[in-house]
Amino acid sequence: MIEITKPQKDYELLDSGDGMKLERYGKFVLSRPDPQVLWKKKLGEEAWKNADAIFVKGENSAWKIKKDLSEGKAGVPDRWQIEIGGLNFEIYLSKFKHVGIFPEQLSNWFWMSDLIKKADRPVKVLNLFGYTGGASIACLKAGAEVVHVDASKTSIEHAKMNAEISGLSEKPIRWILDDGLAFVRREIRRGNKYDGIIMDPPAFGRGPKGEIWKIEESFQTLVEEAKKILSEKPLFFLINGYASGYSPIAYEENLSDLKKIGGQTSSGELAIEESSNDGQTGRLLPAGIFARWNN
Repeated sequence: MIEITKPQKDYELLDSGDGMKLERYGKFVLSRPDPQVLWKKKLGEEAWKNADAIFVKGENSAWKIKKDLSEGKAGVPDRWQIEIGGLNFEIYLSKFKHVGIFPEQLSNWFWMSDLIKKADRPVKVLNLFGYTGGASIACLKAGAEVVHVDASKTSIEHAKMNAEISGLSEKPIRWILDDGLAFVRREIRRGNKYDGIIMDPPAFGRGPKGEIWKIEESFQTLVEEAKKILSEKPLFFLINGYASGYSPIAYEENLSDLKKIGGQTSSGELAIEESSNDGQTGRLLPAGIFARWNN
């Protein structure tokens, strides 16, 4: 499967090529590196030079922000808001080239939201490695109770902001600063259960107490431990991956035993479709992998 995020009102992939991607977030155009871009640019250099901010890699990697902005723009602010998938997000230029949102996750948000709404019962969801909250907020809006876990206090604060500007801050969500595997093991001891589990483990990371996460050492353990906190009538299990070097088939095989409960598994790639001025389908930018089980 290839799940595709197409151009949106507040987001589009304008062009890509030569290891870079050109994106519009609201009214601001950003240029930043992407290791998956192994082809040539379509647009001319003028379009790229006119980006409002360009991430320059090097010894002192940083955003180069355009000072003389046209069309009445007062310059790229530290933070600004966009809407995507019916949710609001605060965009910012991080020192690691990220901007606080992964648009390729849009199809996953729709998939989970649909399952939660159709369940027609209370649904409790655990989001591990929750980052700035896209999946958590999508589930929250669909009517689920959510526990959001991340090892970064900064990411959690940003996720809280996204929930607030999406009008969901009063909904039932807990924000947990913790190591993902450590939290799951505590939930096993406490006897807590979840109807849906989401995880987006990085290739490498550190917990808030310096815990080391290496996907090649801990991924399988995390998935098996997480299965122990599924409810008696679980709804879904979603695994995302980026820059881990694994096939989506490898992720899906870790969920195959859940089919004994019922339901089905699937896996594939996430991609973002470029805008096209000629009426044709734009090129697809690979943006990660996923594996899903739903009952």
